[in-house]
Amino acid sequence: MASNGAQQPLLSGSVGPTSQRINECHPNRRRIRRVKSSPLAEQVPSDISINGPIPRYDSFWGGLHQSLKKVAVLLAVYLGLGTICFYVVRDDIKGRKTNPILDSVYFCIVTMTTVGYGDLVPDSAPVKLLACVFVFTGMALGGLILSRAADYLIDKQEILLIKALHMHEKLGPASSLKEIETTKVKYKCYLALAILSVLMLVGTVFLYMVEDLDIIDAFYCVCSTITTLGYGDKSFSTGGGRLFALFWILTGTIGLGLLFLYIAELFTERRQRALVSWVLTRKTTNLDLEAADIDDDGVVRAAEFILYKLKEMGKISQEDIALVMEEFEDLDVDESGTLSASDITLAQSTQMKK
Repeated sequence: MASNGAQQPLLSGSVGPTSQRINECHPNRRRIRRVKSSPLAEQVPSDISINGPIPRYDSFWGGLHQSLKKVAVLLAVYLGLGTICFYVVRDDIKGRKTNPILDSVYFCIVTMTTVGYGDLVPDSAPVKLLACVFVFTGMALGGLILSRAADYLIDKQEILLIKALHMHEKLGPASSLKEIETTKVKYKCYLALAILSVLMLVGTVFLYMVEDLDIIDAFYCVCSTITTLGYGDKSFSTGGGRLFALFWILTGTIGLGLLFLYIAELFTERRQRALVSWVLTRKTTNLDLEAADIDDDGVVRAAEFILYKLKEMGKISQEDIALVMEEFEDLDVDESGTLSASDITLAQSTQMKK
């Protein structure tokens, strides 16, 4: 569509002073528009979805992430089912006992986290087989919690942590977002280490004050618990101690696993950054140009060069490019090699007829 004799671009946007100066200095230079992001979530109709309307959650659980809800439900089912099973067979479990229900939940958590103190142990073949089933399912559930729920909780604290570390510096919104993106994993390690340290301190103080252990034995019990070593010479023996252990053992073991996970992720990220730095600093050769020339026309365009560099960095693969090209070809109805609004309309109408 034309306006005042000038053709308007499909994707219009404000042009900054720097871009205007570049275009004035180089009038024949081809402009490369910055790719705009997808529409904001608020602009997407809430009643459009592949499988139907998008559900809305306005209940107490509405503020939680969907994956966190699923993990919480699975954990509740696991603990509920384990408590019932071990309560039914409580006479076939020997050891130091307090309250039957409390002991059943405690034994379930000790089994799930693979701590295995030895203060409560199966005493019959059916109960031993039952414990084997619950230890494997519990380990699988623990991995699921590490990959979803714990990661969600850490992400919620990143901005607060960055603000705390830079409280004496003036960072704008753009600088804060860049800081989060570039040092995300490092801050996760800091936060996971802080949470684990607090849990260890609380556990040590609790064992010292409630379980009447000396400070060395209390710290020793904490370390053997969160590492799931569980020698069994020191454990939670009182009713109050086991009630505390229901929450502390689960959070402590998950906290340690989370810390190790983020440390491994940090080393992987540093290796990836080193690869990116090497790709961007090494000299471009004729062999690179030949490899980057996707359409074999003897000329490497900006898009081809960018794709080649991204592949070298390990950001994308040839399979990723093939999938995107397949979508492009489906949308390019007139096979002109370019996309327009009419192509999108025709492609969508064709898909609806199918």
